[in-house]
Amino acid sequence: MLTHPTLDQLNQLGLFGMAKAFGETSTSAEAAALTHPEWLALLLDREMTYRHDKKLAARLRYARLRQQALVEDIDYRAVRGLDRQLFQKLVIGDWIGVHDNLIVCGPTGVGKSWLACALGHKACRDNRSALYQRVPKLFGELTIARGDGRYARISRALAGVQLLILDDWGLEPLDAQARHDLLEILEERYGRRSTIITSQLPVEDWHTVIGDPTYADAILDRLVHNAHRLNLSGDSLRRTRSKPAERA
Repeated sequence: MLTHPTLDQLNQLGLFGMAKAFGETSTSAEAAALTHPEWLALLLDREMTYRHDKKLAARLRYARLRQQALVEDIDYRAVRGLDRQLFQKLVIGDWIGVHDNLIVCGPTGVGKSWLACALGHKACRDNRSALYQRVPKLFGELTIARGDGRYARISRALAGVQLLILDDWGLEPLDAQARHDLLEILEERYGRRSTIITSQLPVEDWHTVIGDPTYADAILDRLVHNAHRLNLSGDSLRRTRSKPAERA
């Protein structure tokens, strides 16, 4: 068999996973024992794995998750009131398929952002698009985008992504423009996409942060009524753990 011409043809066709597998397997001792169907099955499996990994890497780059978090690494022993049964249902991801939301509330340091990013990473692994945004930074970026022509493109991205993570909601009151932007984002997403909100404030205090009662009712109507809730409590895990590298 002419190894180099075959590799060239595979690469020219864009079958890079098959090309790599062909190069590795053709020089191995086990290659001679493989039947033609087994050879083909092996090459196809490697090509599928290559394409899956490439797409996953692209989804994770787009998501820009704040933390490198995995659902498999969650420490359910940490004292923070995490509902294990509910969270494990959330990991399955059916709630994203039916366009529900998730609200994660609790004091600083209990792992709200980490849990949200873990669910975002799992969504990417499940072939769903995700995007992480810190709320205070997001509204500033939207203001700048209005001036440089990027606003429409950013708005489409926020509306279209399958899982939008809005982290650190409620750190400061919203001004009129931020209220308008948030309502527009949620209106486009309601019933079509899923959103995770993390906040140090309980939901009953969100009216005060939003400021305008009419906007507050409209925003919460699109966020809360179809939302699962994780209400965390306890001391900061950053203080209670002696080893910074431990999982959230």
